[in-house]
Amino acid sequence: MTSSPLPLSTWARNVSPSPTLSIDAKAKAMMAAGEDVCGFAAGEPDFDTPEHIKEACIAALRSGKTKYAPTPGIEPLRQAIAEKYAADYGLKVTPAQVVVSPGGKFSCYLAILATCSPGDEVIIPAPYWVSYPEMVKLAGAVPKYILADDSTGFRMTASQLEAAITPKSRMLVLNSPSNPTGAVYTRSELEAIVAVAVKHNLVIMSDEIYEYLTYDGVRHVAPATFGPEVEARTIIVSGFSKPYSMTGWRLGTLVAPAHVAKAVGELQSQMTSNATSFAQYGALAALKEKEKTRVALSAMLVAFDRRRKFLHAELNKIPGIECLLAQGAFYLFPKISKFGLSSQEFCARLLDTEKVAAVPGSAFGAEGYMRISYATSDETLAKGVARLAKFCKAL
Repeated sequence: MTSSPLPLSTWARNVSPSPTLSIDAKAKAMMAAGEDVCGFAAGEPDFDTPEHIKEACIAALRSGKTKYAPTPGIEPLRQAIAEKYAADYGLKVTPAQVVVSPGGKFSCYLAILATCSPGDEVIIPAPYWVSYPEMVKLAGAVPKYILADDSTGFRMTASQLEAAITPKSRMLVLNSPSNPTGAVYTRSELEAIVAVAVKHNLVIMSDEIYEYLTYDGVRHVAPATFGPEVEARTIIVSGFSKPYSMTGWRLGTLVAPAHVAKAVGELQSQMTSNATSFAQYGALAALKEKEKTRVALSAMLVAFDRRRKFLHAELNKIPGIECLLAQGAFYLFPKISKFGLSSQEFCARLLDTEKVAAVPGSAFGAEGYMRISYATSDETLAKGVARLAKFCKAL
């Protein structure tokens, strides 16, 4: 007698796997099989974690920091995060407003879960990071999209936001610098958008994971700095993965009004207990040993900036491709619609025929584009863009 398969929950049936991770996994499997693949899919710095961060973690392990930690994070780290926001943005943050989580992705999910109920609408500007809609759906809420294409530099306008709001609107997701486009909102753009959010009593989830990865003299602007009324409705999510090349460490941060941070901590206590204890001491070193961290970040930024400019120039040499120059993060988002293929088919054929892994724009809610990460070596970039040019010429 054979039994029927175990039924899956509504959540498991409806969630979509991360397209960026699945494409990167396929590319890595091809590499493991001996194929020469140029991987442009993963949003992961190709630099090692700075030595002083690793050494602090090793010292914590050796000194027995291997037990449960407080759910919202070890006190010295939460204090250091509060001090960072005071130093960088003039925000008067207390440790009670800070939660350290197992990754920036989990910080985003906790922010949504703590403030959005089933049926609430969450407004997400597109192109968007692939995980936002899935997190919203897992919370029982409803994602609502606003498309901001290359005609506006991939930046949503305040009038677009105003037009999208309904009585069910609960949260606005802001991500600047942006994944997947590298767009960075100006202060005036954000002030206009935030004014609409305040007018309609929206929670603002500001994903600032790429705050230090900006170019051409552009500076990240934190919406929470626009005054007490804005700060009181803003949840800042960030983490250590991107600026400190700590992707595998899984350390996210969340800064929110104290009652929201308390709720987030209580949710986390039932879901993961705490972020890895000894990893938090590495993060503490990243914030406390500022000069060593600054040197490491500066070296990374120099390389990213060089690659950004090279890739932008080479992409725009390819007939049929149009690409804006990103001002932040480590992605470009070229338009490929002139080739007459869906972005999914374009990227699938590019990987199969030329061994170049990129992510289709459809994964980010923007058909007709693709995302290329330049968080990879100069050699890989040069080889990959040459293969892309060959591929496009043959279409």
